[in-house]
Amino acid sequence: MSRYHFGAKVDPQKQKIRERVWNMMERQGIARFPGAFGRIPNFVGAEDAARKASQMEVFRKAKVIKSNPDSPQRKLREIALSMGKLVYMAVPRLRERKCFVELNPVEIPQNLVHEASTIKGAFKYGKLVSPNEMRRVDLIIAGSVAVNLQGQRIGKGGGFSDLEFAIGREFGLIDEDTPVLTTVHEIQILDSEVFPWKPHDIPVDFIVTPSRVVETRTEYPKPEGIYWELLTKQQLELIPILRDLKEARRYG
Repeated sequence: MSRYHFGAKVDPQKQKIRERVWNMMERQGIARFPGAFGRIPNFVGAEDAARKASQMEVFRKAKVIKSNPDSPQRKLREIALSMGKLVYMAVPRLRERKCFVELNPVEIPQNLVHEASTIKGAFKYGKLVSPNEMRRVDLIIAGSVAVNLQGQRIGKGGGFSDLEFAIGREFGLIDEDTPVLTTVHEIQILDSEVFPWKPHDIPVDFIVTPSRVVETRTEYPKPEGIYWELLTKQQLELIPILRDLKEARRYG
């Protein structure tokens, strides 16, 4: 029997990897509140990883960044805003038609940047935008449950990072060369494993831990757009922008 997570079909092999990593993080005291299970897990040293990532040329050169909304990448969003970068965060579960939040550092006082980098603060100080209102993205920050040194990534199972990337491709906001960076704890790097892989999965170009930076030079191609045949009926029902795009294709 197939399992679904927010409408996405869950690969059982990937789920075993997630649960193994979540278990390790909990057992070894690496996971932070509110715990690892079912999440992009916050981890001890997340701020150190963020600071290390912020010193990279690919980060410093980026003027526009698209980030996941999860806790372990909050510090990196804060640093980006402090450096004057425009930050887009996905609305959790893409549940709004305007499915991204735009955080413009020009409009956010410096003393409020920390709050604005949280999910709650982003909705308070940012504005909801549709993909066709967004600027071209220079760097993507993704949260991960597990990665390997070949650039494969596993998220929490909802498929939202993959969908956000696909939507960006459909609207011309990103392309094959747009770099993808993730911050993780060292324990989340499973360097000897090969993960199940589908065309819609996004590989990562850079893995940053509190202690090192890995440039994967991945050979896995980035998704070219939305793979409609791989979407579930539930995803189309739950995500308005997907329904809009499908309707546009039908009449376009």
